[in-house]
Amino acid sequence: MALREELIKPIWHAFSALELGTTQCVSRSQLKVLSHNLCTLLNVPHDPVALEEHFGDNDLGPVSNQGYMPYLNKFILDKVQEGFNKVEFNKMCWTLCAKKHLPNTPLYISEDSAFKVWTIFNYLSEEKFPLVIVPEEIEYLLKKLTEAMGGGWQQALFEDYKVALDKKQNGLSAWELIELIGSGQFSKGIDHATVSMAINEVFNELILDILKQGYLCKKGHKRKNWTERWFVLKPNIVTYYCSEDLKDKKGEVILDENCCVESLPDKDGRKCLFVVKCLEKSYEISASDKKKKQEWIQAIQTVVNLRKFQLPPPHKEARQKRRALRKKLLAEQEAMEKKMKELQLANETKQQELEVTRKELREAAARAMEEERKRQETQTQLQDRFQTEMERELLIRRQMEAQVAQKSNELQQNLIRVRELEEMYRKLQEALDDEKQARQEEENARLHQARLLEEEAAKREVLEKLHKEQEAAIKMTEAEKKELEQIREVKEKALQDAMQQLEQLEKERILALEQYQQVSKNLEEATSKTRSWKDKVLQHEGLMRLIQPGSKNPGLVTNWGPASFTQGELEQREKSWQEKRSPSTD
Repeated sequence: MALREELIKPIWHAFSALELGTTQCVSRSQLKVLSHNLCTLLNVPHDPVALEEHFGDNDLGPVSNQGYMPYLNKFILDKVQEGFNKVEFNKMCWTLCAKKHLPNTPLYISEDSAFKVWTIFNYLSEEKFPLVIVPEEIEYLLKKLTEAMGGGWQQALFEDYKVALDKKQNGLSAWELIELIGSGQFSKGIDHATVSMAINEVFNELILDILKQGYLCKKGHKRKNWTERWFVLKPNIVTYYCSEDLKDKKGEVILDENCCVESLPDKDGRKCLFVVKCLEKSYEISASDKKKKQEWIQAIQTVVNLRKFQLPPPHKEARQKRRALRKKLLAEQEAMEKKMKELQLANETKQQELEVTRKELREAAARAMEEERKRQETQTQLQDRFQTEMERELLIRRQMEAQVAQKSNELQQNLIRVRELEEMYRKLQEALDDEKQARQEEENARLHQARLLEEEAAKREVLEKLHKEQEAAIKMTEAEKKELEQIREVKEKALQDAMQQLEQLEKERILALEQYQQVSKNLEEATSKTRSWKDKVLQHEGLMRLIQPGSKNPGLVTNWGPASFTQGELEQREKSWQEKRSPSTD
């Protein structure tokens, strides 16, 4: 598609420059010559039979601006392959159209430079016919030329020119662009040679895809000698020639993703060395200085990266981005225009609706005015009738007021009489209320006095009863006191007796204990004696055993040891103590 675009634009210029016949169509002989030249330059096999058949003489006659395109697409453009000479092809198309369209004014550039500007125009122009170059691409081209000439870009000057251009048209034709650059408007103070060199540099980059070129020294593979060559770097190849006229080609280096470029240290008296490594060969190259060495290394590495990532050359990629941006802006502008049209249509619709509404309002206002007039007439009639009625009502009112005044006087006298009767009734009622209140107070006082007497009698009875109970309690208290004194004395006496008895018993217990100890001692002595006698008896008599006396009553044992009296004696003493205690208690 890109190749077809590069071819169709120069062909369009050549076709547009052909002479028109009496029927306002290009002659068949001119189209045959053009087709033959195109086939020759584009390396397409020429088919004269197809040419004769296509340009058959008939009424419709494809020998017209529209009828030539089907033949061009089918028999020429569809068969074109890479490898043809682009410069010769463009020069042929330029030769056909330059004499007819070149401006008559003297140009600041040569015809060869004008041809290159024309070729650059075909590259940068839009993809619609008639061909024009838009202001953005003009700015891009002028910047490239200014940069190549080593000058400074004058943005303000171009903005003024752009404003004047926008007022006239949307862009420039190829011949207007040649006239703009040839006029020297943007290259004032720069000589012809510098301008031509700048145009040639931009032409080499944009049209011939020459990314870099210049003299370098290359080391031979066989003789290992160093020879100066003119190197030309393109997006897929480095070609070197004997000189810059590009006539004697000495070799080429095919660049792909497997290639690389590296810097080399100085050796063998050579400086600024670098090597281009490919799969089959390596090429040692020497630059004139370090700056050129670095520029060539960077340029070759850029080409290798483009091949590796399958990217177009930088200038083509930039053109695609600029076109995509313009298409986007154009689409946004068209969308905005469409929206504006829709808004305008909606506004017109609203205006029509508003006009209809205004008409309806005017009609409604006219109806309202007519109704208002009728209402005012009716109101006037009603006011006249109301005035008559008001006068009659006023007369009747005055008569009624006189009667009301008379009735008011009578009513006033009756009201005075009624007020006097009401005052008398009020005073009588007050007197009755006072009498009733006095009787009520008297009755309340009598009842209160009776209640107080009853309460006093009840309190007196309660006091008398309490007095009697107090006297009985006092008497009872004195008797109980005496009885308690007697009981206390008896108990004290019994206590003293019991203490005495206890002391007596303690003495007796001590005496009995002493007796018990003496008896125990005697018993132990007797027992020891008895045991000694028993042993003696046993020794002398053998089976004979002595009979010992036993106790008649069981002995008592106390906390202090064996008691000094028997159980019977204890019971007798307790009985006598109870008999002594009984009289004292009574």
